[in-house]
Amino acid sequence: MQTHGDGDPRIPPDVQAAHDAAVAAGALSYRDPRNGRVVVTRLRLEEQGHCCGVGCRHCPWPAAAQRASGRFSVRPERRS
Repeated sequence: MQTHGDGDPRIPPDVQAAHDAAVAAGALSYRDPRNGRVVVTRLRLEEQGHCCGVGCRHCPWPAAAQRASGRFSVRPERRS
């Protein structure tokens, strides 16, 4: 299932691949292959039920929900 955060050109391909592998495994987080930090997956963010406005890398919520939450930088809309 493609969500609004998928396909963001600002996410390097190797990082997106790590995220996608974690999602496929049902993981709520993964280690960024570039810096080793823990990053939450869209699965974890979907559990919240709303955009928190923090600016999460894999935010699954549409731009309108991100703006409504006060997010400082809205992710681009989903690519078709």
